[in-house]
Amino acid sequence: MTLQESRKKKGGGIKLIVIAAILIVLLGGGATGYKYYNYIFESNVITPDSTSTLLFIPSGASFSEVTDILKAEGYIKDIDGFEWVSQKKKYTNRVIGGCYALKHNMNNNELVNLLRSGKQTPVKVTFNNIRTLEQLAGRIADKIEPDSLKLQALLNDSSVITGYGFTKETFPAMFIPNTYEFYWTTSANKFIDRMNQEYKSFWNNKRVEKAKNAGMTPIEVSALASIVDEETVKADEKPVVAGLYINRLNKGMRLQADPTIKFVINDFTVKRILNKDLEIDSPYNTYIYAGLPPGPIRIPSIQGIDAVLNHKNHKYLYMCANEDFSGYHNFARTLQQHNQNADRYRKALRKNRIWR
Repeated sequence: MTLQESRKKKGGGIKLIVIAAILIVLLGGGATGYKYYNYIFESNVITPDSTSTLLFIPSGASFSEVTDILKAEGYIKDIDGFEWVSQKKKYTNRVIGGCYALKHNMNNNELVNLLRSGKQTPVKVTFNNIRTLEQLAGRIADKIEPDSLKLQALLNDSSVITGYGFTKETFPAMFIPNTYEFYWTTSANKFIDRMNQEYKSFWNNKRVEKAKNAGMTPIEVSALASIVDEETVKADEKPVVAGLYINRLNKGMRLQADPTIKFVINDFTVKRILNKDLEIDSPYNTYIYAGLPPGPIRIPSIQGIDAVLNHKNHKYLYMCANEDFSGYHNFARTLQQHNQNADRYRKALRKNRIWR
């Protein structure tokens, strides 16, 4: 069937129901005729605050489930009219799951045409400041149809991970925090596939070239960016922190990054790293093992990644949180300077009775 033929067929269906409505009024007469006419053309949709609202119909839903949702949400005045028009337009056997934008005062003809067409309204999915894939699954499940357990299962599936060319340790790097548009009915597999496409798009030639100039792969950039993100929330400080760690890498020094220890002990809330923490044998312990950890210690932000790619060139090798607890750091070129900074910070911790 051609597009033109399809349009003619749809147009013919609309004309038939209009003609039927007119005949009902003319031939049926009285209250009965006008009842069916109103079923078709009288406004029947109510939305909160008289604005548009979103109707979510689960995949595989039956027509009775659709009517239950409409009644439960209070989106419709007369369910009988909606059911009558749905039967006449053969929607009862053509339910298509999805997210649909309802307009206040829509009539049944408009409503059924929308639902029958399957013309979904995309939903915006935003995620940032995410540490684990489990947290990501929970955030995404709030926005699209698959539940968090289904998403978590796939995010931890080794065959899925290796299928995209990652390892369990590096997989968090594939998820670039941003705002995306999805259809609500997007499956868990399709969500992950879309994230892989976005990852490839994000790592364009320009970014890949900058990574090479820094002596790193995109995965290594993401691993370092995750440390930078945990070290500071200050946007103006991130490129400085990134430059410091790159200096240490270039000199063959251990990173000795406290966020990697917090990752090892699985507690990012601690204010103070203890000596016993530094002795834990883990490939993520950058006090024991040289170089970058096996993968990101969190899902790195775009800001963090770009801070690494556009790091500041300086001679700093050491950093310590500022004793004013502002979130900024004191930087040093020598160990002697660093020890002085660290001593001030430890005194501030003791003064404020912060032991952990």
